[in-house]
Amino acid sequence: MAPKLILLDQDGVLADFEQGVRQLWLQTFQQSFPMQQRRHFYLRQDIAPQFHQQLSQIYATKGFFAALPPLAGGIAAAKRLLAAGHDVRICTSPIQEYRYCVTEKFDWVGEHLGEDWVNRIILAKDKTWVRGDILIDDKPQITGSLLPQWQHWIYDQPYNRNETHLHRVSWTQPETWAELLI
Repeated sequence: MAPKLILLDQDGVLADFEQGVRQLWLQTFQQSFPMQQRRHFYLRQDIAPQFHQQLSQIYATKGFFAALPPLAGGIAAAKRLLAAGHDVRICTSPIQEYRYCVTEKFDWVGEHLGEDWVNRIILAKDKTWVRGDILIDDKPQITGSLLPQWQHWIYDQPYNRNETHLHRVSWTQPETWAELLI
């Protein structure tokens, strides 16, 4: 297989965004995160409106993005893809309240993947502008102002399992991405 340019989303693919929300919510509000089941990509769609402001507060908290735990197998998978000869980039989008988000995403990559990976970060609000062969992302529908040049492989999460037309990837199930290592 010829080397590919593989774009990896950060939150929900390498970093465990939901677990980070749950941990900081408990620490900040002294109660469990008020969500029964994750059915939507955006967490705010799965919680009652009276909690939306608190959720926004969590996202905007200094240290939130830097403290996200890695998803099981994600760090090793990224390194294996690079070792297999692919050009692997982290293609991530900042949130609206980006004051801490942007720098902390860089900090997270440096801490968990190493400082040389910081040079592999592509920060873009519209991922359709980014060139690549494959984008591994947990977001079920990625839209933007251009026709994507990459093929969307979906990272398996409970909220995207109704998307059956996309190649599904899970780091803890190597057979789902083994073809990239050949």
